[in-house]
Amino acid sequence: MRILVTGAAGFVGSAVVKDLVDAGHRVIGLVRSAAAAGMLATLGAEAYAADLRERDSLRAALARADGVIHTAFNHDFSQFGANCEADRDVIEFLGGELAGSDRPLVVTSAIGVLPKHGLVTEATDAVPLSDAAANPRAASEIAADAVADLGVPVSIVRLPPSVHGEGDRAFVPTLIDIARAKGFSAYVGNGENRWPAVHRRDAARLYRLAAERASTHARYHAVAEEGIPLRNIATAIGTGLDLPVAPIDAEAALNHFGWFNHFAAMDIRASGAETRRNLGWSPSGSTLLEDLAGGVYFGGSSPAPIGAGK
Repeated sequence: MRILVTGAAGFVGSAVVKDLVDAGHRVIGLVRSAAAAGMLATLGAEAYAADLRERDSLRAALARADGVIHTAFNHDFSQFGANCEADRDVIEFLGGELAGSDRPLVVTSAIGVLPKHGLVTEATDAVPLSDAAANPRAASEIAADAVADLGVPVSIVRLPPSVHGEGDRAFVPTLIDIARAKGFSAYVGNGENRWPAVHRRDAARLYRLAAERASTHARYHAVAEEGIPLRNIATAIGTGLDLPVAPIDAEAALNHFGWFNHFAAMDIRASGAETRRNLGWSPSGSTLLEDLAGGVYFGGSSPAPIGAGK
């Protein structure tokens, strides 16, 4: 297939591009800079200069594609609600353009949209948009369901809090930066709250398998590890930075973690068993703690990222 990838220069998107090309697909990657275009060329993909807000250019790119994988998302948390609504708008536009065809659309969501109790699975519904103040990210799944109702084969890939590997600039690097700034690596309470995780290469392969399957109303969990206690992550960070590790209470956590406090306290255990069964997906990458221990995050100079952000 010729697959259009949004966010093609990003941390996850660039891994998706590489996996698609390696599997024999042709890739059109949306980019916004000459540097990103050059990077895609080295991966064997065609770069297409367009902004998701420029609908005429996006429409022209879609006309050349046999399917779409949408990984782009603006991770500026100071405008999180607005960015979630922008993502809803993009998904609705993509779906409207694909309606009437059998071209698949794979969109990105987050394990964090799910209720924070028990083991969540692919069948667990996202927090409804009526609770948008608590979880505006659910807008992407609601938009995807609306597009699927138009007959478009839409599947949703839910990413865990940690998509890790070389070039990561997201949650784990944020914890590392906070530990450096504060002089110690912290966890809240007993540190038993958990983050699911996946290596970026495993996540990329899942996107490809979802596009190839072209199911409708499908939800897949890019989960290699169901839940890693934050105490273990904080301990690995303390070891990597040669800093002390200490628990803090909920009141102190707000001052310590700042805007990241919500994520530092997130407690969610997620299963990807149905995804593995339905797609034959078998994660094989290193674990998060292996990456933390193996120098991916503390190997001297920071590795040159393949792309910026998820």
